[in-house]
Amino acid sequence: MTPPQPPRRSAAEQARLNAALTAVFEQHIRFNQVLGLKVSEFGDTGPTIRFEMRPELVGHTPSGRLHGGVISATLDALGGMALMWAIGEKHAEETAAQVMHRWLRVGTIDLRVDYLRPGIGRYFTADAAVLRLGGRVGSTQMRLHSDGGSLIATATAAYVVS
Repeated sequence: MTPPQPPRRSAAEQARLNAALTAVFEQHIRFNQVLGLKVSEFGDTGPTIRFEMRPELVGHTPSGRLHGGVISATLDALGGMALMWAIGEKHAEETAAQVMHRWLRVGTIDLRVDYLRPGIGRYFTADAAVLRLGGRVGSTQMRLHSDGGSLIATATAAYVVS
């Protein structure tokens, strides 16, 4: 017989956790502000982000393509955020404050980016899936799309989580 699951945090506490994760991602990580990264939503499988194309993000002036470093940094930031979200789901009985304390240890170990198409668009969206969340290491897979839906890049990454 399986043991009973502890109760999940309340909807109000989940809203506090989502707001805290959004604040960390959009305001406390200053480089994310430079990139203009914004949380679009928290879905059943994790967060989705969006950012607008701006002249400061261009890597190839003649074509107006998104800089590869912007793509890499965006996917890395999203992978870490997806793991923070997954930590919250793994510890669904904990308060927002308790989960936020767990986020202090998240850091990138390895990142691989595959650039598939030129980064052309007015805005871009990215989503991530957590492939594994272990006691010490988590791994993610991320995707970046143009406003027209073209898959621009994919990435996989490993992060320390403890």
